[in-house]
Amino acid sequence: MSRPADWLAPGWRVAGVGALMTTRSGGLGSGPYATMNVGAAVGDDAGVVAANRALLADATGAAPVFLRQVHGTRVVRVGCADAAAGAPVHEADAVVTNEAGVACVVQAADCLPVLLAAPGGRAVAAAHAGWRGLASGVVEAAVDAVCEVAGCAPHDVAAWLGACIGPGAFEVGEDVLMAFGGSADGADVEGGRFKAKGSAKWLADLAGLAGDRLATAGVVQISGGAWCTASDASRFFSYRRDGVTGRMAAAVWIDAR
Repeated sequence: MSRPADWLAPGWRVAGVGALMTTRSGGLGSGPYATMNVGAAVGDDAGVVAANRALLADATGAAPVFLRQVHGTRVVRVGCADAAAGAPVHEADAVVTNEAGVACVVQAADCLPVLLAAPGGRAVAAAHAGWRGLASGVVEAAVDAVCEVAGCAPHDVAAWLGACIGPGAFEVGEDVLMAFGGSADGADVEGGRFKAKGSAKWLADLAGLAGDRLATAGVVQISGGAWCTASDASRFFSYRRDGVTGRMAAAVWIDAR
């Protein structure tokens, strides 16, 4: 399968590593799931989802490992056995591998996917960062995991932020503000990533928050995060915008040599 032109990919050049994020283009499906939904728990036809996941595997040249995402911080290390038919699905929000031919995959439809690559393709990881997981430390956990597996330091790691709900669309309440250390009487928290909007409402910069946390963890090679899922209905699924919708996949893998 040739990848649709509007699929996203990091601008990094990490030897031996491939990465991408799907859009709504290139797959099967109709209605709110048109056309490249990879989410198996959102109400879409199971056969269509399986076909789309097969298209993803073909596009990456690697066997994808999907997670049961729960907005937590658990990182699971996977290998070829985890990609085999009938293998159990791990409940986690980040995944790491040092085995070639295995794609670490996270699903998103407003939450932020974060892809990580160690130098020389020694390890790769993917994290699903909604606001709950991000506030709890899922990005830092993924960085720690890829560094441990690869035997490298955070400053060696390349990080890419995929498409997520943007700072002009992500309206949140005081619970989200407080999760990042803020309070209703002073929203200047996490580098000013929250902007007041009316009574007890703020606009949150999810990608900016993740970038800040990556930088604090010691990662210096950070890119991406420039796309808003909620504002581009033709290109991206968005749960906040549509409610019933599909899921996109962000994948990173070590090329089989």
